[in-house]
Amino acid sequence: MRGTIEGLLSPYPLSTLLPAVMQEDEFAVRLTAGLDDVLAPAISALDCLEAYIDPMLAPEDFLHWLATWFGELLDENWPIERQRRAVNQALSMHRLRGTNAGLQAQLELASGGRVEIQDSGGASWSAMPNADLPGEAVPRIHVQVIVDDLTKVSVSAVDELVRSSKPAHVAHSVEVIEQ
Repeated sequence: MRGTIEGLLSPYPLSTLLPAVMQEDEFAVRLTAGLDDVLAPAISALDCLEAYIDPMLAPEDFLHWLATWFGELLDENWPIERQRRAVNQALSMHRLRGTNAGLQAQLELASGGRVEIQDSGGASWSAMPNADLPGEAVPRIHVQVIVDDLTKVSVSAVDELVRSSKPAHVAHSVEVIEQ
């Protein structure tokens, strides 16, 4: 939560904006100085707005808020640099959502490992209405995540990420192995 910052001065003290007769009033000067203390963090944030909305520079609490702009949920167990990369790449990830390339990129970012996806692929159709489709009845993918350390990757988290990122009608299986 943002609040007042000890020692932060306002670049635009309100007392300098008062009429000359009020600048001589000690109470008015002290009152505006108190308001300066409250407004200084807001003015500082606005002056540095570009840094606040850049995922690679934003403070950690702003980074999580910034992630919500893209519908991203950050895992707080990830190192901060991985969280920053996730927010930075969120827009390009959304463009690939629902594709093997998008799932692979998302899993590689989340796990820090190498990802291989085997897809039953293809499309089928039938010339006869209500006929059984040729080939495999249920499209499926098998995801293999290869990591350096199994203790740093949760299989259930990977499975949940695959489940939320793949098309709903596609069955999946997940395997996490150590390199």
